[in-house]
Amino acid sequence: MANFPPDRFESVHDDLYRTGAHRVAPGRRRGWITFAWAALATVVLVGVGVFGLSVVRGTVGLPFASSANATPAPTPTPSPTPTVTPKLNATLPITILNGTTTPQLANNTGDYLVSKGWGGASAALGARSNTATPNITKTIVYYSDPANEAAAMALVQSLKVGTIALSNAFPDSKVTVVLGADFVLPKG
Repeated sequence: MANFPPDRFESVHDDLYRTGAHRVAPGRRRGWITFAWAALATVVLVGVGVFGLSVVRGTVGLPFASSANATPAPTPTPSPTPTVTPKLNATLPITILNGTTTPQLANNTGDYLVSKGWGGASAALGARSNTATPNITKTIVYYSDPANEAAAMALVQSLKVGTIALSNAFPDSKVTVVLGADFVLPKG
């Protein structure tokens, strides 16, 4: 090893309290604190931006920023729902399905409807099925075209029981009557 002559930096005065700058390696927690403050500032700035945009677009109203000249939006008046008047359609083919265990109920109901002016309920124009299925509780008249709603309503009136429903459940029939356990063949 080389020997150098002593210089002025090697002799330290006794009255000198500190002789150099000492640096300590930064702690591990210091980085997380900086990250937390940056994340908090980002969240606050994004929140203020979203709120500002919603105020500008008018999706959020401020109670203290309402103007005295603002006119309230007019309240829409509901349009009346059109009502359908029941109307007998003698030429409309009708399918009658027996949803009960009563034998020949579809045939007897078809004959009854023909006697009341429903020519489409005849076996020649419509269809009848007496297959016994004991699980149908309510009588329903299905119609597949909204134009046949009035005829379906008149059919329910003729049967004296049931409800109507717009459905494509029976695509080969314009009007289908499914007789349920609540149906009793009217007299006369």
